[in-house]
Amino acid sequence: MATVFITGAAGFLGSHLTDRFIAEGWRVVALDSFLTGAPENLAHLAGHDRFRFIRYDVTQYLFVAEPLDLILHFACPASPSDYLAYPIHTMKVDSIGTLHSLGLAKAKRARYLLASTSEVYGDPEVHPQPESYWGRVNPIGPRSVYDEAKRFSEALTMAYHHAHKLDTRIARIFNVYGPRMRVQDGRAVPNFMTQALRGEPITVYGDGQQTRSLCFVSDLVEGVFRLATSEGLSGEVVNIGNPEEHTMEGLARMIAEITSSQSPIQFRELPLDDPRRRRPEIEKARRLLNWEPVMPLAEGLCLTADYFRMKLSGDSRVQ
Repeated sequence: MATVFITGAAGFLGSHLTDRFIAEGWRVVALDSFLTGAPENLAHLAGHDRFRFIRYDVTQYLFVAEPLDLILHFACPASPSDYLAYPIHTMKVDSIGTLHSLGLAKAKRARYLLASTSEVYGDPEVHPQPESYWGRVNPIGPRSVYDEAKRFSEALTMAYHHAHKLDTRIARIFNVYGPRMRVQDGRAVPNFMTQALRGEPITVYGDGQQTRSLCFVSDLVEGVFRLATSEGLSGEVVNIGNPEEHTMEGLARMIAEITSSQSPIQFRELPLDDPRRRRPEIEKARRLLNWEPVMPLAEGLCLTADYFRMKLSGDSRVQ
């Protein structure tokens, strides 16, 4: 029986990946410090004979006794509100934490997959963004604690690949949404959902014409699973995201309609270094993984709205 070790396993993406590997017959050793992860995301697996949880900080010395076949490094504060609240820890997770998890992969002779991000492209001058694009990142701006940390983690991963012949893969993950996002996550979809359901003004930054591509979590998990488990992909860097592009104003209005909300749109000043456009080039994922997203945005948002209604069910402000 193959065993996968997942850091950040109680987070939004980590918990869905844990479920997928369990469903595929793997044994999962899950690690999370609960800095931003939530115990309830993994509560349904308590007592499962192929699941073991370790509460631990990946920036500390890392030891796992059992053999491991695959390591997924998904630990990291990922929303702007989180990495701005924990800037130094974010950089430690993607430097020291990456070093520790890579060292563990080397010791166990395990395959390694790094969860990177579209943020490595910064505010891009090339559109859509292919894996070959080097990016345009402000190294000292407020977002740099996340952007540059992920860029460093990619460099360290490739150093282990070249120096130690480690089987590594890098997933550059574009905007993902779906159930298990936190109400106070701080990213666009949970912000808009929460405000719409409470009847509060939906806050859109800038003129609302900046774009993002939005990938439903089940599609993302499928892409990551294929990248992690396919043979012959050592050293590959692959964009995982939805190539459909949507403006933030359009997204806000769609969420208001889906939730039957009367919330007005309220525009606020655009944060420093906020990218104007973000869209993945996914030809490489199509070619190597035979993967592309299939969930329509409206359907995915309806499923997400159902989850947020459940999470906010005791909130008297919910309409």
